[in-house]
Amino acid sequence: MPILLLVIILGIVEGLTEYLPVSSTGHLILATELLGFKADQWALFNIAIQPGAILAIVVLYWRTFRDVLIGLWQREHSAFTFTRNLLIAFVPAVVLGLALGDQIELLLGNAVVVAWALIIGGIAILVVEKLARPRESGGVARLALKQSLVIGLVQCLAMVPGVSRSGATILGAMAMGVDRKTAAEFSFFLAVPTLTGATVLQLAKHHAEIEPGMTGHILLGALVSFVVAVVVVKAFVAIIQRFGFAPFAWYRIVAGIAALVWLGAR
Repeated sequence: MPILLLVIILGIVEGLTEYLPVSSTGHLILATELLGFKADQWALFNIAIQPGAILAIVVLYWRTFRDVLIGLWQREHSAFTFTRNLLIAFVPAVVLGLALGDQIELLLGNAVVVAWALIIGGIAILVVEKLARPRESGGVARLALKQSLVIGLVQCLAMVPGVSRSGATILGAMAMGVDRKTAAEFSFFLAVPTLTGATVLQLAKHHAEIEPGMTGHILLGALVSFVVAVVVVKAFVAIIQRFGFAPFAWYRIVAGIAALVWLGAR
């Protein structure tokens, strides 16, 4: 397969899965292996194209970010609580990411770990959907400090490839009574500092591994992921408000089982 085609496919996979509770990292690892390439050799590329998906949230929610910045300047309470909640949720990922970075990297090429995480995560989604009693929360700025901290702690589970950062944060929020829309939007907003930090950290550590020709591939992959993510995020909130997260749970379980069968047979 031509490298350029692989770059485009991985960009599509990143944009399609980053904000869905199905694990973008897990799907990128499985897609790379399925297409005949070594996942560990493309791990840096998969991280480097994340800015495309990050930019999609900034573009789609630019009014929210603008209002928060203006509110901070004008010392509005809602702007401060919005920012506080994101920072509190972001801190656990920073601490664990710096402490366990090398161990996490060892898992980024392990497709078996991904498959099992998909299955277990799918079951977890079904359990939370069944037991959670979400209620109208009034938006990210109205969440309590404790809720934000717990969501941030749960997000750390996504350091295991296949768990899903968006899935962990959304389910963590719903388990604490947060409504689906607010939970999803909190996950979107939290992705901006989390993914930005992870990308900067990995590129700083491995910048010497980026070959001259790889830069163009990264830019193309990021562009593709941006376009796809814009479309996916717009549809995602409407889907979960109507159907919940069960369809994604069953997809994870089926995909994980199929991956285990394929990995065992190859």
